[in-house]
Amino acid sequence: MPDRAALVTGASSGIGLAIAQMLGEEGYGLTVAARRPEKLAEAAASLRDRGYAVEEVAANMADEDAVKAVVAAHEARHGRLDVLVNNAGVGLGSTVADLQTKRVDMQLDVNLRSVILSYRESAALLRAAGAEHRNALVVNMSSISGKAGQAWLSVYSATKAAVIGWTQAMNKELNGEGVKSVALCPGFVDTPMTEFIREQVPPEEMIRTSDITEAVRFLLRTSPNCVVPEIVFQRPGEAL
Repeated sequence: MPDRAALVTGASSGIGLAIAQMLGEEGYGLTVAARRPEKLAEAAASLRDRGYAVEEVAANMADEDAVKAVVAAHEARHGRLDVLVNNAGVGLGSTVADLQTKRVDMQLDVNLRSVILSYRESAALLRAAGAEHRNALVVNMSSISGKAGQAWLSVYSATKAAVIGWTQAMNKELNGEGVKSVALCPGFVDTPMTEFIREQVPPEEMIRTSDITEAVRFLLRTSPNCVVPEIVFQRPGEAL
């Protein structure tokens, strides 16, 4: 068994899968979770093909019982949690007059509520890792739209701003126990989630998933004395 372990949600593609691959390279045992079983199975197989120890859990992170099941499966397989990556997310655009309650609730539940519940369910494991090496890490995927709210993506922006606030609160609560939290706030990243904007922003002009993974790799290497609460990723010339 690897000496350290990580749990990554939203790990079937894009940023989540890229972070999982990087953590595998760094020697972490992995639990990967995502909503669609078939897509997650493909992602998990690609990680196993690289020789990584992987537990896969298909789960809708909007559901409280699913969040509990993901953390329980991780603990049963790996017995410890050194890195938690809250990457599951959904963005549904709409003008305010046309907002559908179901879509509002979905974004609140996946983007924010699941982050809060993941912390609650993982708190004991994170504190145990923090007590051992003072460098447990929680990565919360926010967005540049959490720094400056965007029209049409208003609910998404609000949830991502809340993730930043939650991250700040968790640092105040858990830093003394060796648990760090960081909010990652990227602009458009070249992943399937940004297909809707590609006519306006070509993929070759977007941020790379490798930009995100290298930032997380840097965070893994910081000393227990260094907390990085937030990282903003902007494209050249992009303004907040």
